[in-house]
Amino acid sequence: MIVLRRELGDVLRDSRQRQGRTLREVSSGARVSLGYLSEVERGQKEASSELLASICEALNVPMSVVLRDVSDRIAVAEGFDIPDTVPAHLSDGFDELGSSDRRAPEDLQPVG
Repeated sequence: MIVLRRELGDVLRDSRQRQGRTLREVSSGARVSLGYLSEVERGQKEASSELLASICEALNVPMSVVLRDVSDRIAVAEGFDIPDTVPAHLSDGFDELGSSDRRAPEDLQPVG
């Protein structure tokens, strides 16, 4: 079974570790206890939207990027092929990035 809090925790931990930062550094920046952040990263506690915003800010990673990574992980676990695009209705302001192939979520195709 896919558990959202575990996927979110994995994405947050991966982001922190890619930056070479410790739990202590991020917990201090996010103003959350080290123990609680550890539980969030291990998928044992649900992060509120306010706490998630604080953690993302401490990691200097946009929440939208974290949530997209979580969404991609869940889609893969569900067996869906993930296009490397942003749906047109979400891409306002992204045209300067050169994204020309955009598909809506209903265009996702099952793998296999």
